[in-house]
Amino acid sequence: MPRRQGYALLIALLAGTALLAVAAVLGTTLFTGPDAAPMPPAETHAAARNPVAPAHTGGNWVATWTTAPVGAEPGTGNGYPGSTIRNTVHTSVGGDAARITLSNLYGTVPLLVDRATVNTRPVTFGGAGSVTVAAGARVVSDPVVVPVAPDSDLQVAFRTPRAGGPVTYHPNTHQTSYLADGRATWSTTKWRYLTAVDVRNEAVPGTVVVIGDSLTAGSGSTDDANTRWTDVLADRLGGRYGVANAGIAGNRLLTRGSAGEAGTARFERDALSVTGARTVIVALGINDVQQAPQEPDAGRIVAGLRTLADQARARGLTVVGATLTPFEGFPTWTPERNAVRLAVNEQIRSGTVFDAYVDFDEAVRDPNAPNRVLAAYDSGDHLHFNDAGYRALGERVDLTSVERARTPKSDEL
Repeated sequence: MPRRQGYALLIALLAGTALLAVAAVLGTTLFTGPDAAPMPPAETHAAARNPVAPAHTGGNWVATWTTAPVGAEPGTGNGYPGSTIRNTVHTSVGGDAARITLSNLYGTVPLLVDRATVNTRPVTFGGAGSVTVAAGARVVSDPVVVPVAPDSDLQVAFRTPRAGGPVTYHPNTHQTSYLADGRATWSTTKWRYLTAVDVRNEAVPGTVVVIGDSLTAGSGSTDDANTRWTDVLADRLGGRYGVANAGIAGNRLLTRGSAGEAGTARFERDALSVTGARTVIVALGINDVQQAPQEPDAGRIVAGLRTLADQARARGLTVVGATLTPFEGFPTWTPERNAVRLAVNEQIRSGTVFDAYVDFDEAVRDPNAPNRVLAAYDSGDHLHFNDAGYRALGERVDLTSVERARTPKSDEL
């Protein structure tokens, strides 16, 4: 071969190799997205030692979103092997880094997650790209530097490569998420395994946590519109505080209802342990009044509410209670059950149960028929609200009652 041709061939080979290298780098970047900057080692180790920050630890980490695990998803005895779960959640406050909580509370075998992302940024657990969550347990990820905007949708995705059921889930989310298994992608209104997203934000002093039933979960609201009353509250707070929703449709205060553990049983897990919890709003009791078996003793419901208030105060948290809303016209309504509701409300309004109260009853009742929901707020079943009704609830909350730090009463000093 002539020397000139040999040089030309060598140059072509070198150029081709360079182009392949560039293509490989670009292809990797397009597939995975930009690499997440690692957290400083000290912060990573601190997060591992103290995965869920207690209340009043400063403005570092606060919950921007939570949900309460409801139970084991029917028909998921083997989990979703080989599937990618993409949960869509709506944030209340933003931050410059995030961490996620995965729960296998209702699982019966260890759950393996071999890949997780927040808005496509890779997430690690104890420095590893995969994690095994023991049956009945939960794990908190390492912090990942990813910009999280307030009042925006965030996608948290992870893959479960092998059988690991039943799946811990929250149904009826009023938010569209996705499930993909390599064959197809399906939309869903269930959140699976994910129970919290925390953000790092030096300017936010804490999170308002709401524990409630379907009226807090948003039953009757428009999917993907984020019109739950807690969303309205978050909008009004304007990013000054996080808002965490721990509502479960069908939930009761005193006993296990049609869904989820009793409020008194799950209060520690779903409310008090939320990262950065500062104020707790309790909106439970109507299902004790109207669900079978109905609770006929208003005193027992009030005692249960007072128990939650005392537990919150013991943590130094402000606690706000919500009055029980009308439901005349719903199939379970009777004058006797309505009398129980009114008696509970009387005690809440007396100021002897909570540090403050929000009068949801007054906000949505028909002035001409006070035991009924105003028609303009009624979703159609005379118990749940439409978007306008939830807006009325969210606008009823006195912001000073949820923003102020709690001052102990004289008999607590």
